[in-house]
Amino acid sequence: MNRRLSRWSIEAIAVLASVVIFWVPLYFVILTAMKDPQEASLMNLDWPSSFQLWSNIKEVVAARDYMLLRAFWNSSLMTVLSLVLMIVFCSMAAFVMQRRNDKATPWISFFVLSGLIIPPSIVPTIWVLDELNLFKTLTGIVLVEVALGMPFCVLLYRGFMATIPREIDEAAVVDGYGGYRLFFTIIFPLLKPVTATVVVTQAVFIFNDFTNPLYFFPGSKNATVQLTLYNFTSQFVSQWNLLFTDILLITIPPLLLFIFFNKRLVAGMTSGSVKG
Repeated sequence: MNRRLSRWSIEAIAVLASVVIFWVPLYFVILTAMKDPQEASLMNLDWPSSFQLWSNIKEVVAARDYMLLRAFWNSSLMTVLSLVLMIVFCSMAAFVMQRRNDKATPWISFFVLSGLIIPPSIVPTIWVLDELNLFKTLTGIVLVEVALGMPFCVLLYRGFMATIPREIDEAAVVDGYGGYRLFFTIIFPLLKPVTATVVVTQAVFIFNDFTNPLYFFPGSKNATVQLTLYNFTSQFVSQWNLLFTDILLITIPPLLLFIFFNKRLVAGMTSGSVKG
């Protein structure tokens, strides 16, 4: 009985903490986005006297020659291209690392793991991109996002790959499959759960990325959704109602993605440990 009570108390504390940490800020964002400039400047949780959400949305979308629409296009294109490259290369690398067993395997694993430990360097990366004529280009920022996300995705794919029996590979080889045909025809379709996890986690991270587009993809024409926050805040004047409306608009796509793929996300994260 005491164990049940302690378990319920821990769960209640966890739920309360999640409400305070996640839902209260979201409620504050929605509430402020519905206010006029005067009420929004008070920065409180009072209910607005008049709802200005629709007019705030129209003003945010039309700001700076409809920069938000262009930013949504840039962020979406950057996210989709990065995900495609990440899924293909990370799954292939994980397959090779999981299936081979020689002296080079521990070193390869060490270098992949070091990608999660060693922080990225801004100035050298800019220099490399500039030398390759990729600075301020979509190709350059996509390569940066892929490079930063590869270690996590490779380890995630590798953990799931361990649950796939080697007998499947051997049977496919006997049937005449080999190389790329073996991987993309036999192995890759089995990776749907972990691929869904990679899509959700990395899509949210890349779409909401602020620092990498700021450093490696500058320019008003290259603006991403997070950089549009600068449109409504400055050193001297901040339009809080428009700022929080912008935050609300750019939060909706990742939130919907997480809600629809929540079950697949959990399944992909835990399948390797459960089956292993």
